[in-house]
Amino acid sequence: MEELSNNIYQLQYAMDTFYFLVCGALVMWMAAGFAMLEAGLVRSKNTTEILTKNVALFAISCIMYMVVGYNIMYGSAGIFLGGIEAVDAAQVLKDSAEAGFEGGAVYSTAADFFFQVVFVATAMSIVSGAVAERMKLWAFLAFAVVMTSVIYPLEGSWTWGGKDVFGLFSLSVGDVAFTDFAGSGIVHMAGAAAALAGVLLLGARKGKYGPNGEVIAIPGANLPMATLGTFILWMGWFGFNGGSVLKLGDVNSAHAVAMVFLNTNAAAAGGAICALIVARLLFGKADLTMLLNGALAGLVAITAGPDTPTALAATLIGAAGGVLVVFSIVALDKLKIDDPVGAISVHGVVGFFGVMVVPVTNDGTSFAAQALGAAVIFGWVFGASLVTWGVLKVVMGIRVSEEEEYEGMDIVDCGMEAYPEFTNK
Repeated sequence: MEELSNNIYQLQYAMDTFYFLVCGALVMWMAAGFAMLEAGLVRSKNTTEILTKNVALFAISCIMYMVVGYNIMYGSAGIFLGGIEAVDAAQVLKDSAEAGFEGGAVYSTAADFFFQVVFVATAMSIVSGAVAERMKLWAFLAFAVVMTSVIYPLEGSWTWGGKDVFGLFSLSVGDVAFTDFAGSGIVHMAGAAAALAGVLLLGARKGKYGPNGEVIAIPGANLPMATLGTFILWMGWFGFNGGSVLKLGDVNSAHAVAMVFLNTNAAAAGGAICALIVARLLFGKADLTMLLNGALAGLVAITAGPDTPTALAATLIGAAGGVLVVFSIVALDKLKIDDPVGAISVHGVVGFFGVMVVPVTNDGTSFAAQALGAAVIFGWVFGASLVTWGVLKVVMGIRVSEEEEYEGMDIVDCGMEAYPEFTNK
């Protein structure tokens, strides 16, 4: 009987580890989604540079989180310094027996690291699109080093890591703790806060706003690519939210995963349709870019709590996110906050909404605790990012010259064009 129990436990360990890795791979695939979405929404002369940024930031995220970020966030030995060792199956079984194992989450620490590191890269990817078309490549990459090694891991340590904020207080009000199931605030709003700090220091693209303050549309070069990127992100989000259940190897967990997948998809659909309808009412046309951002807004909105709503409630939460993102994009343009891809609205404004709507369907949370967590995340990431961007601005400059911006980032930073056959010589 004991041997059978051990075999079952080892099977659950293998299944949960494998599930974690597959979900991590799906989240990694979101990097391709961000790259395609951003490349489609910028002008053709900036395509190569935006793709370069997305590949480079992913690599930087993996290295910096491995060297120092994971240790800051969870307090375990740095992966780079040998913090993960070979698994001793007998010891794992012994530890689980002593802990009274009753079907809890069990998986390799290496799988946990892999799943966490792709979340870090996601947060950094959000920054890329918002500062596109006028930021120096190497200034952006320098910021990525700081963001992924210190800024994100610190706020992650206060939320998912369970540590007190600078050792002073926990993110809880009374006995109720801040809750963010898969990262509407921890990942998405954090990325948007860093992006907002950069955009405020950068200023708008040349020609974005007229002499009387009117908004001048700057169309993206490749809407089919942007649409592909959105579908890739939609698909990757099943790993993003589904993997945050942390296990699969029992009946209850399997059902929870299925509900998270269902609610994630429902919220995206609700966000897409409502954004499309609102855009039609406001602009008189079916705006594809608003449709795409509506789908993403629905996904962001449900990410903080995809495990507790019914499918109908999830659809309504996503729908609210889709409505909110359209008005947010319009409002930010009126404030002359130039975000070429709408990242601050999608991930920041709707990310905050996603965090705050959790208590509607989860009676174990409170609006006060959610507000405290959101305020700490935004305050830390925005403040630390503003300082970092400011130092980079003084040391190396963060914005290209007006002539370089006109010529395009592809030639200036990369020396090659994404679409050379269309260039007039």
